[in-house]
Amino acid sequence: MKGVEIGAFHLGVPIIQGGMGVGISLGGLAGAVAHEGGMGIISTAQIGFKQPDFMKNVQEANLRAIDLQIKKAKAIAKGHGMVGVNIMVALRDYAQHVRQAVESGADCIISGAGLPLHLPALVGDAKTKMAPIVSSGKAAMLILKSWDRKFHKTADFLVIEGAKAGGHLGFKKEEILSHQTQGLLDIFKDVKDVVKGFEEKYQRHIPIFVAGGIYSHEDIIEALDAGADGVQMGTRFIATHECDADDMYKQAFLACREEDITIVTSPVGMPGRAINTPFMQKVAQEKQPIKHCFQCISSCHVANAPYCITQALIEAALGHFDRGLFFTGANGYRIDKIVSVKELMDELIGA
Repeated sequence: MKGVEIGAFHLGVPIIQGGMGVGISLGGLAGAVAHEGGMGIISTAQIGFKQPDFMKNVQEANLRAIDLQIKKAKAIAKGHGMVGVNIMVALRDYAQHVRQAVESGADCIISGAGLPLHLPALVGDAKTKMAPIVSSGKAAMLILKSWDRKFHKTADFLVIEGAKAGGHLGFKKEEILSHQTQGLLDIFKDVKDVVKGFEEKYQRHIPIFVAGGIYSHEDIIEALDAGADGVQMGTRFIATHECDADDMYKQAFLACREEDITIVTSPVGMPGRAINTPFMQKVAQEKQPIKHCFQCISSCHVANAPYCITQALIEAALGHFDRGLFFTGANGYRIDKIVSVKELMDELIGA
């Protein structure tokens, strides 16, 4: 299993640990993954939720925590792999998060939950690498054409998320439920065709990582054999000692059965895959009261939002199963033990 070159960076292991918020992939997990030669990703979504002034100064607490967690991850990584951040386009403070991540020395920014059309302008001339998350060749073309035309830049790498991914999904809920979405490796072929033109124009290889349903060493080999440069995996890294979530969060995955995983509605305006907790069962029945608005998502309107996604994700990160939103990939039910990041990485690369 060969590594991947991303500009001046070298990934000895072609695995991105997907960004998971709120508070699931922070500096501890990201640093451990990078130390093993992979790409560790910190989610900036409400990253400052443990800061003492979070409820009163959400923006300042989040920006402070972005800096703290990037520095923590880099200290753990000790110069190995890459340490990056996942920043959702849907965040109200998207631009501020990007600028802070660049200032704090993030090696890369991966951006989805919307189209990151202005990311190059925010990153500027910094060394921080840029990668959009796409779910179709059409989306890849739209983003790369826009970056090329407006900023004379292209992506440093891309991440394709298929319909079996966890968290927010770039497909319609009806398509997912009826299994009418395009297969991951079929999407990869479409995106690869799009990327070729930009590789020729910019005279360099643009790596493509695939995500969504990748669980085992065999899955990774299948993706690499199909031509992908690497994979992104989120859910599998939850069941590691280094994962930043509460231990009860991890236990929820050990107890999860296949029938417990469902497609939920998110205030972000996209469907998401999650464990069907008692809280999400209540949401399916009626709108849940929102006691405090964190001003987190630009598309969220408190008056008609089905629930507060910040509060639900914080409750999950703190291990409150009955009150939380636990995002998961389609294979989350297969997790049966908690291991170290090193053990998991060794298993994934077939060491």
